[in-house]
Amino acid sequence: MAARPGRRPAGMGRWWRGVAEAPFPFLLLVLVLLWFAAVRAAASSEPPLKCDELRLGQYMCDEPKIDNSTQEPMNCTNHTAYVQCLPAPNITCKDHLGVEKVFTGHEVGFYKPIACRNVNGYSYKVAVALSLFLGWLGADRFYLGYPALGLLKFCTVGFCGIGSLIDFILISMQIVGPSDGSSYIIDYYGARLTRLTITNATFRKMQSYP
Repeated sequence: MAARPGRRPAGMGRWWRGVAEAPFPFLLLVLVLLWFAAVRAAASSEPPLKCDELRLGQYMCDEPKIDNSTQEPMNCTNHTAYVQCLPAPNITCKDHLGVEKVFTGHEVGFYKPIACRNVNGYSYKVAVALSLFLGWLGADRFYLGYPALGLLKFCTVGFCGIGSLIDFILISMQIVGPSDGSSYIIDYYGARLTRLTITNATFRKMQSYP
């Protein structure tokens, strides 16, 4: 016989009565267990995290290996080199091969790209030394691949010394570099200067006040 609308079946009535008569700590425990089960179900439904999406502190990257001849990271291609990064112990993520696993702190999770420079054999120390001692003969400009300016400095004795001084300042500040567009060979942890330019990523609009 079907139950009448608006009335609970006998079994449901006893269940609701039992819940209503249950002590408060028991109800609180049931609610906590239900919430924990819901959180675990939501977490299990999310796609697995990739290792290169880990936050800072969840992984450690190795220092780049420096080539002695170029003073740049090894395997530098298209101004980019890569260093291996190791996720922290008990971190679960998908490595660079797409395999999901629990890491122990000794396995490579992903490779982090780092910027490197294109060098072509021009030494910063040699350029500064030539500019300081033989700049009045144009040796610095000949070395960097500017033969016309070097010859002009040689014929004018470094523009009477003024051109030699200006070139020494420009080369020391790394404003003037090799003519082929490459960078100086400078110690990786040495006196490198980075030029700051305004681009769409760095431009900040001035705040206007009423």
